Amino acid sequence: MAFKRIGQILVERKFITRDQLETLLEEQKKRPGELLGRIAEGMNLINDEQLCEALAEQMGMQAVSLGNITIPPDVLAYVTEPMAQLYRIVPLSFRDGVLTVAMCDPQKLQILDELRNFLGYEVRGVVASERDVIAALNRYYSTAESVEDIIGDLENDSELQEALKGGERAGAYDLTKSEELADSAPVRKLLNMIMLLAIKDRASDMHFEPFEDEFKVRIKADGVLFEMVPPPKHLAFAITTRIKVMANLDIAERRLPQDGRIELTIGGHPVDLRVSVLPTMFGESVVMRVLDRSVVKLDLEAVGMTPATLAHFREVIDKPNGIVLVTGPTGSGKTTTLYSALSELNDVADKLITTEDPIEYDIDGIVQVPIDASIGNTFANCLRAILRQDPDVILVGEIRDPETAEIAVQASLTGHMVFSTLHTNDAPSSVTRLRDMGVPPFLITATVEGILAQRLVRRCCQNCKQEVKPSMDLLAELQLTPDDVQGKKFYRGVGCDTCNGTGYKGRVGLFELMVFNDDLREMVMHNASTEELRDKARSYGMVTLRDAGLEFAFQGLTTIDEVVRETVLEA
Repeated sequence: MAFKRIGQILVERKFITRDQLETLLEEQKKRPGELLGRIAEGMNLINDEQLCEALAEQMGMQAVSLGNITIPPDVLAYVTEPMAQLYRIVPLSFRDGVLTVAMCDPQKLQILDELRNFLGYEVRGVVASERDVIAALNRYYSTAESVEDIIGDLENDSELQEALKGGERAGAYDLTKSEELADSAPVRKLLNMIMLLAIKDRASDMHFEPFEDEFKVRIKADGVLFEMVPPPKHLAFAITTRIKVMANLDIAERRLPQDGRIELTIGGHPVDLRVSVLPTMFGESVVMRVLDRSVVKLDLEAVGMTPATLAHFREVIDKPNGIVLVTGPTGSGKTTTLYSALSELNDVADKLITTEDPIEYDIDGIVQVPIDASIGNTFANCLRAILRQDPDVILVGEIRDPETAEIAVQASLTGHMVFSTLHTNDAPSSVTRLRDMGVPPFLITATVEGILAQRLVRRCCQNCKQEVKPSMDLLAELQLTPDDVQGKKFYRGVGCDTCNGTGYKGRVGLFELMVFNDDLREMVMHNASTEELRDKARSYGMVTLRDAGLEFAFQGLTTIDEVVRETVLEA
């Protein structure tokens, strides 16, 4: 569909002159990405009602004024508060299976498609001014509907109760009705609410867990699980079936694990949900990993290393060949660090190939290969094929077995730069892990250039943090005495609206970089212990995870409790 330009419409309606349009076009060149209509409104050349009329004409929609409209509560119930706020829409009417919504961003056509996908109804858009939409959102959603309200409605839904009758017995569900249950408005509404709240709060995972007497829903944000109000136990089947339908999984298969993917576009940016379904004694447990590309910035400057560590890490990754390992537990940010390093090395003169399980973020200019062990496409097999593609830089998602380790070593010996991850407690213990995999010490010394260990600790809420005195027990766990912390300040968030009462908001990375030199290589050749390697690396300036954490605690960026939780096992 070809749309008239907004500037042309504004001139035709005599809202602005042609000279003013020229001025606007010049101003738009200085503000890439900003819409001409918004610029005109910001420069007071038009008002919001005139912009609303022009947008309505451009998009072939009706323009409405929300000031005098009264919206019935049953219509408002079709759209939850998080969805209305996220998309900046207001439901106006529901007739003959069509939901009409007022929107102030009609040029974002994907909004209507996303709403159809979420709600399961046909959705029609009309245009309202931004001022009207914001006022209506404040007026109608000031007492926002909560998960508790939706769960209360579900428990009182007689049709749903009837459909689920007798379903508590394993395997008793009528599969012909499964999709009807999964597609029912109450189940859709609850799941949409949970997903949008999780994405809005930048959660990393959503857990749906069936137990004997309850069905738990937990959200992981900033590395910690928080429990939501549990839905009724008898809804477990309907909710898990809805998730499986969205992920294109087999709803009839309830005995085997399944993996799938849900691709959403939320507010104009893509969000991937990786779905894992696991059969348990009391039903299917579902975990959804949230990969929100708008949250992650693939830039080494933004990863959070100190200037000194960043400078040393850049020296390591700029070498022509060798192995660079990033180590840490699941969810510690290893992938983000590696992607950021690849983005920095991504040059037209070099060929970069990755092999990952799964591919989490698309990067232009890099060849990315997904792993699929079910058809024999393992890391080792894939790596062999990659070496025949003339790469300069290779990313192996994870070194899991001796075969992959051996091929990675051979690749680095033949002039390639190899990046990969390991699961170890800290940087020095990675050497022991490679030895355990059967890599000879002389090959470790010949190939490994640097090992980066990292952790994520929760950031102290800067809005409500207060100075506190740490307990003697905490100091003892970190092997500190009162004299060691003399003159140092410690902080903890007391809880506020900004951090949802947790005292923490966001996370910050701790990094431990061990750069190999001749002395360390000599020690590896003589099978030195992890403790000996750690002491030698510290003598060359390596900052351990614990020391990095304590420095952040002294700066008020995190709490001493977080440092103990993430680093106490590494002494």
